[in-house]
Amino acid sequence: MILFNYIYNFFFSLRTALWLLVFSLITLFAGAFIMPLHEEFQVLHSTPLFEWIQDQPLKITWWLWTLIGILAVLAVNTLLCSIESIISKRKVTQWLLLISPQIIHAGFLFILLAHLLSGIGASQKMAAASEGSMVQISGENTVLSVKEINMSFDSRGYLNDWDVSVEYLSDGNVLHRDIIRPNQPSTRMGFNINVKDLRPYPREVVLLQINREPGAMWALIGGILFTLGIITLILLKIRMER
Repeated sequence: MILFNYIYNFFFSLRTALWLLVFSLITLFAGAFIMPLHEEFQVLHSTPLFEWIQDQPLKITWWLWTLIGILAVLAVNTLLCSIESIISKRKVTQWLLLISPQIIHAGFLFILLAHLLSGIGASQKMAAASEGSMVQISGENTVLSVKEINMSFDSRGYLNDWDVSVEYLSDGNVLHRDIIRPNQPSTRMGFNINVKDLRPYPREVVLLQINREPGAMWALIGGILFTLGIITLILLKIRMER
């Protein structure tokens, strides 16, 4: 019973959240000194976190493992405290004032979920392609086919517009067709495909950046909820003070 009370008080305490935030800041501060000293971190941005971290020595990744553990405990603490708050104050008349902090907490949890999903399944690579090129983007069967590259030039020979027509293929079947334009990447099947560079001569070639961020949508939802919760809470506080 004593152990149960200790665990209960630990996970349902605001003080726990504050201490976890302090420890996370200390851990990030340590990582800021460790990362520049080791070249292994240079490829971290193009490799899923959990795939990369398993292949690295613990002496340079201990702070990341520590941070992951802290965030996991903080997520549980946030969820349980939110549930307890809603249950204990469910009879209050100012329902928006009660739910606004919980919306902020929900946004925070969605953002953590987004980072977890991206840490497991995110990817990034560069590929040079010309018309008719096939670029493998996922597994063995899903490829991107570059169907057409269009570039237009002004009277002085400067590039003033371009577009790239692509197809997503799986086992030889066309899944989607799309056109990549300036500031308009192709976002299909969980991929974000941008044109990073173009070369018109001696033949038209594009440099594609292929990103996969499975947590992008969850991060967007989390950001929207977090912002709405803060705005609602501020407006309600201002209204009450008047």
